[in-house]
Amino acid sequence: MTDEIMMEVHAIKDEIGVKYANNLDSLFKEIQLGEARLKAAGVQVLPPVNPTSLPNTALQRTRFAHR
Repeated sequence: MTDEIMMEVHAIKDEIGVKYANNLDSLFKEIQLGEARLKAAGVQVLPPVNPTSLPNTALQRTRFAHR
């Protein structure tokens, strides 16, 4: 099952790469345009949260649990 999931993830990644010619700037601009469309439609778009600024996240607990 994991192999099927990973194959699908890689296929999606490859499709995105082809669509934007493996240009991250183009992909980023498309994401920004999508956010602008959402804002224009009245959707509240929250800024990303930096997980390192959160003192007790699951990410931090997992990352440092085995040290």
